[in-house]
Order: sequence, then C-alpha cells, then structure tokens
Amino acid sequence: MAHAVVIGAGIGGLTAALALARKDWSVTVLEQAASIEPVGAGLAVAPNALRALDVIGLGDEVRKLSAIQGQSGIRLPAGRWLSRTTAEDAAARYGDPIVLLTRSALVDILAGRLPQGALRVSTRVESVDPATGRVTVSGAAETIEADLVVAADGIRSRIRSALFPAHPAPVYAGVTSWRAIVPLPGVTGASETWGRGLIFGVMPLAGGQVYCYATAAVPAGLRAADERDELLRLFGRWHDPIPALLDAADPATVLRHDIHCLDAPLPAFHAGRVALLGDAAHPMTPNLGQGACQAIEDAVVLAERVSPHGDPAAGLAVYSRERLARTTPIVRRSRAIGRLTRWRNPSAVALRDGAMRAAGWFGPGLALRQGDQIFTWSP
Repeated sequence: MAHAVVIGAGIGGLTAALALARKDWSVTVLEQAASIEPVGAGLAVAPNALRALDVIGLGDEVRKLSAIQGQSGIRLPAGRWLSRTTAEDAAARYGDPIVLLTRSALVDILAGRLPQGALRVSTRVESVDPATGRVTVSGAAETIEADLVVAADGIRSRIRSALFPAHPAPVYAGVTSWRAIVPLPGVTGASETWGRGLIFGVMPLAGGQVYCYATAAVPAGLRAADERDELLRLFGRWHDPIPALLDAADPATVLRHDIHCLDAPLPAFHAGRVALLGDAAHPMTPNLGQGACQAIEDAVVLAERVSPHGDPAAGLAVYSRERLARTTPIVRRSRAIGRLTRWRNPSAVALRDGAMRAAGWFGPGLALRQGDQIFTWSP
C-alpha cells in the first residue's frame, strides 16, 4: 500500500490524512508538539468547506454545531448597521450555513477519525527529500520512506522555505489580533464592527459561548501587560454586547498574535513528491474567514488528484494548478479587505463607511452575492 506522510496535525493536515486514508493510502501524521491541543480560539466553516468535509463524511457532524441565527453584518461602533443580512438568507442562498465553532471542537472531530496508530506526536521533521520522499526526523536516527509527503506545517513552514528558498517570506499585514472564547448566553446574531483602524467581531457558538476577535492597526511586536485591559481601552465604549463580552472574558484566555500573509503566490504548491497545503502554501489574512476553509479544500482536492497507484507527479501538478487558481484571488481579496480595516484617516473612513452603507441600500442580496465566488465551490 502506498504511504503518505503528513507533516503537521492542524486542521489541514488532519483533513488531508483522513481524505488520503479514504483513497487507500497508508497514512502517518507527524506532529512536533506533545499533543494536538489546538492553538487558537474559534473559526468559521463556510459552505464551501462543509461540502469538502462531506467528502470525508464529517460535514453533518459539523453542521450540528451551527449557532448563528438572526441578523448578521457590519456595524459602526455606536451600533448602526452598515450592511446586514440574516443567517437564514445566507443558508438559503448557499445551501448551507456558516458554522462558527471552536478550533478544538473541529480538531477533535477530525482527530477522532484518524486510523489507529496514524498519529505520532513529539516528532519534529528535520528535512524532506522531494525527489525520494524520504523524511528525516530530528533527535532520532530515523528516516521514514514515503510515496507522498504533505507539508501542512503552518505559516512558518520549514518545508516551504526548503523547497522555495528564494521566495519571499510571509510579511506583517499591518494589524495585530486578539481572540477569546467568552461564556455569555443569549447572543445570537453575528456582527463585525468597523472603527478607525479597529475591528471587533462577535460570533455566537453552541453552548452559550461567543467567539470574539479584534484587530488594531499598530506596529508589529507590541504587547500589553493585560490584553483584556487593552481590549477594554480600545473597545469598551462600543455598542452592546461588546462591553459585556469584554467584562465576561477571562484575561488568561485572551490570545494576541500579529497577522502575517504571503503577498507573492508561490510558483507551485508542490515539488517532487511533496505537496504544500493550507498556511504552508497560501497564508492569508483572516478577513474572509477562509484560512481553515481553504486548507480543508486543499486536502480533499489533493486526495482526489493524487493516486496511490504509481508516480504521484502528474496528480501533484494538477493539484498545484487547481489550488493556485482557486486560492490566489482569495488571498488577494482578503488582503485588500484587511487594508480597508486599517484606515484611520477620518475622511477615508467616512468614504469607506458611506460606500458600504450605499451598497446596503440595494438590500441583503447584494451583500450575499459578494460571497458567491467563494461559497459556491464544490469538490
């Protein structure tokens, strides 16, 4: 049986392992951390990713966790809506909801379906030979022979750097981000509020929890002694339920990270027997909520294109072409929206907000159509 080694047990890597196993690959997942407890708070699984999860039999399990109801859209700090639709309208248009869930919930669903013995933790990959598929593990006199290697090792991918050493690295996108899961029952509608160089997102989860995220246009590397206090300083006077959410947040659970993305697309998502996937291939800003979704798409397309019978080269070339064509405009569009959120000049902000308000006059259908190119994808 052909052997695939997946480097990284994040969402993309786990999805790839499951998708390849369903195509009769023997799969080994190598994770350098001591466990696969996920780093992060919440994420969105959009209709395109739900259809990809259907391929591996997990779409309905994720759909059960949908908690968004009622109005959703973009607001101003005082609470006025700039544009809005409803979760029900979106589900009717795309055939599926956007499911907000904790990252840990999705990782648990995926990891629970791995073949027995497929996962190896505390295993750091030192190098990969793209010509032979030989994987060298650090700290042990061990090499693993693979017919296919899937590099799902994240935004700072060492495998990407080794395969494309001359390619520019991801760059700071100009904003830092905060994320937290807050217990506050009764929040139903999802919203994203835009201020001057500031964003605050409110996304209800199952079980009376709310995923909160925020961004601010500041220099890279800044940190506060208490990040919840910093959020209160920036957003504490914004509309409800933002102050209540911040009051209810546990300071120890507030995460802060600077956002990076890859502005110049790679020439390919493969070299030899190695495929790049997810953030290792196309790290993007979170403005479209498509980072995890595109990694899930990558995984099912890769498994479909690369046969366990014979040389994987032809299938990897098709995977590269398809996924570059799909992800490059999404990365660019997300980056462009991220630049709009950084505006702080009052005149520029007024122009931006006026344009969004004018678009809202044409009704929720216009806002929904902006997602057609992304959400209507099917594997």
